Parts: sequence; structure tokens; C-alpha cells
Amino acid sequence: MSDPIKTLLELVEKSLAVEGKNVKLLDVNKLRKNIGKLVERSALASDSTSGWSRYLVRAAALELGIYPASIHDLYMARGRGEAPMTFTTPAFNLRALSFHAACAMFRAAKKINAGAFIFELARSEMSYTAQRPSEYATNIFAAAIVEGFVGPVFIQGDHFQVSAKRYMTDPETEMQAVRDLSLEAIAAGFFNIDVDTSTLVDIHLPTVDEQQALNSRLSAELSALIRSREPAGVTISIGGEIGEVGTTNSTEPELRAYMNAYNTQLKSLAPGKPGLSKISVLTGTSHGGTVLPDGSLAKVNIAFDVLRDLSRVARKEYGMGGTVQHGASTLPEENFNQFVQHEAIEVHLATNFTTMFFDNIPAEFKREMYEWLDVNSAGERKPGMTDEQFYYKTRKNAVGPFKAKSYALPESEKENLGKAWEAQFDKLFNLLGVKDTRQYTDKFIKPVKIAPVLADYVKVDAAAEDVSDLAD
Repeated sequence: MSDPIKTLLELVEKSLAVEGKNVKLLDVNKLRKNIGKLVERSALASDSTSGWSRYLVRAAALELGIYPASIHDLYMARGRGEAPMTFTTPAFNLRALSFHAACAMFRAAKKINAGAFIFELARSEMSYTAQRPSEYATNIFAAAIVEGFVGPVFIQGDHFQVSAKRYMTDPETEMQAVRDLSLEAIAAGFFNIDVDTSTLVDIHLPTVDEQQALNSRLSAELSALIRSREPAGVTISIGGEIGEVGTTNSTEPELRAYMNAYNTQLKSLAPGKPGLSKISVLTGTSHGGTVLPDGSLAKVNIAFDVLRDLSRVARKEYGMGGTVQHGASTLPEENFNQFVQHEAIEVHLATNFTTMFFDNIPAEFKREMYEWLDVNSAGERKPGMTDEQFYYKTRKNAVGPFKAKSYALPESEKENLGKAWEAQFDKLFNLLGVKDTRQYTDKFIKPVKIAPVLADYVKVDAAAEDVSDLAD
């Protein structure tokens, strides 16, 4: 047995055993007590113990009946009318202390027998939070082990987005970056991927078909790649997007133009393979909301009728589960049940959980992070921008550089933060109708045991990239 493995097994009080590439669970209670040590190694170590920690956690999770899964079949059942429209699946981007946030999320889910909920991370977030897919997935699997959650865990690549700026100068290199990321994510257990080439929609072209043509073609190309590399027995849930969040509201002609061209392209590239399970549309929101000079947030006006009308087109004409809402974190909580009432299949939430992190950490730690932003994000300070606007816009940039110090916070501080997050998950799960949705995931999501591949874990992480023009 090599030294790195021996070190890790001692950290978890020999609750696991390793024979070659096989991992055996010996004592689940000892593992739950100590698995946070593997999480920290995964996140912070610079040697092979990082990759081995991730491999051990995923293998142990599988032994306990915790498995990465695709939500595709549930969404397609909704498209056929076999699953009710009484809930909207929340997809949460956990940027800071993801393991602790995921523990809170699983606790909230278990209280109400929820099954339809997603953990996600965008291409842009992987950079500024310093979390590659395998690290993020490790945080989620470890949290499931700690909280005693068993069954399908939905982990999603959010906004696997093409940079329009880089595509215009070197399209092949930029597309290859998204291809590589997709394969890296699949290996880590991301069996739900939102391909997003909507950045390349050109509204200046004369017809809607022409405006969406490149978006459709590249979405189909990425989908074909994903289909060719998905694990046996798994149909990865793929989402598409018809316009970049923060621009003009989506229309039915845009949806049809995108889907008709996408389906034609996919049929040619991957004959007989399934297409999209959902479609992201624009309804008047922006990522992170709009912060006013005093630090308060501008009122969000979501065009819920767009969600409803396009969901109906998506289901009836294309067999998908429905539409997806991005950029809803700053919506007043009392309006969240509107997503259910207007038939949205999924809603993405991120910013508020980042806000809660900064609102609940010690004041001196927050001050240190903000002082770092004054220097390292100074280029993002626009003329006339107040401090409140600047810090609100840029504070996510400090998450990765201060990851180690976040883990080093006193346990009492992390516990208080977890409780605050859990209360928020409680509220959102209730408003989005996910109580008792475990019955639907149990019915439509069949367990597929995909063993992790050691070579996907014990290796060098991909280099960080410039994501300044990508969406969260």
C-alpha cells in the first residue's frame, strides 16, 4: 500500500480499506465522523492525496447506495404528462464551502422526502471558486454520506458556455475547451449538463432562423459528443439555451427555430440518440440581480407568462420537460411559487447563497476578503460605482483565493452558516413544491452503478482560465 493511501485511511480511522483499485467500507459511523478530512484534502492538498481523497469518497458513496444520476427520464416523463407539474426542480450553485452547504441541503431534503433537486456549478464558477468538477462532486458525495442520504444525486454542469470573444478569434480552441470540460465533468459524475452556445446568437441577422443557426448547430455538436461518452445505462440530461441571460425576453419563434435546427443537426450527428430534456429561456432577469448604489437590489420583474407559454411549446411540440429559469436568486421569496404555477421545470439559484456566506462569516474575515478585492479586482470598479455595488459585483472572485481560510474557520462559525443555509433551503423547497418528490425520482430514475476510474482522479487538474465574460 502506498503512503498517500495509508495516510488517508488513517485520517478516517481505517473505516475504509483499499485493495488495488477496490475500496471497501468497514465502518460507516467512523467514516461519517471523519470524512470531512478527506473533503479538505480534496480541496486543499497539492499532492496525490487530493485525487485519492476524491476517489475514496466516490467509491464509498457508491458502496452506501449514493450514486450520480441523470434527471433526464423524470423530465421526459413530465413532457409526456406522466409526472405532475406540482413542482419546479431547484438547481443550486454552491460556491463557498460547498461541502457544508451540501450537508445543509441534504438535511433540508430529508426532512420533506425531497428527491428532485440539483447541485450545479458553472464553467465560470469553477475558475473563481477554484473547484474543478471532481472536487465539487466530492463535496456533494461526502455530504450525502454524512447526512445519511441514499439514492440518486443530481450534479449538473451549469452554463457550459462558449465565450463569444474567444470564439470569434479562435473558434476551434474555444469549442475544444468546452468539449474537454464536458468530458471531465462526466468522469466526475456530472450526469446533467447545460450546453450554452447562446452567447453566439446574432440578433442582427435578418431572420430568427439565421439568428439561432450557429447556436443550434454547436449545441447539437456538443450534445452528440456527450451522447458518445455517457456511461452505459445513463442518458445524460442535456439542456439548451436560446438566448444569453440579461437580454431580451425569449419568444416562441426563437424556441422553434432553435429546436427545429437542433433536432435536424442531432439526427445527422447522432442518429437515434435522445436530444434535450429542457430549454433555458429569458424572462427579464440577470445573473446576480442589479444592485443599486445603496447596496439594495433592484426589483426583479419576471415575465412568468413566457415561462408558461414556452414550457407548453417545449412539452407539446418537442417532448421536453419544460423551460428553465436562470438568475432568480434575487426574486422576492413570496414569488417563488410562481415558477410552479407557470410550469417551469427547473430554476437556478446561486447569488443568495453567496450573499449568505458573506453575511454570516466573521467581520474581520469579510474585511480581509474585501481588502483583497480592492487590489485584485480593481479593474472591475466602474466610474461612479459605490463600494456596495463594487463588493456585491466582485466578491465572488475572493471565494477561491480564500478557500483554505474558509475551511479553517472555527467549527462553530461553519455550523452557524450551515444552519442559515438549511433554513433557506427549507423555505425554497417548500415554495418550489419539492416535498415528497422522492416518489417521482424513485419511479423514473433507475439506479446505474458507475464505478469511478482511478485515472480520472489521480492526475493534474486542468489549468485555470479567463472566465470574465462567461455567465454563472
